[in-house]
Amino acid sequence: MNGSKHDPLAYTTGIEAIWLLCTGAREAAFRNIKTIAECLADELINAAKGSSNSYAIKKKDELERVAKSNR
Repeated sequence: MNGSKHDPLAYTTGIEAIWLLCTGAREAAFRNIKTIAECLADELINAAKGSSNSYAIKKKDELERVAKSNR
């Protein structure tokens, strides 16, 4: 190895980020009175804020934690 440091944010690509947003919205809408559109809007707003209420942010943080522990 050349000793270069990797950016942990690079592990989540754009496609993966969109998939996580959609998955979070779908799980939030399941057996819920809110529509999927409302859940998707909430997910997007929470992700933009970097809130831990966002499914995508939680999964990204988990992925970074696992990647860091495997170094």
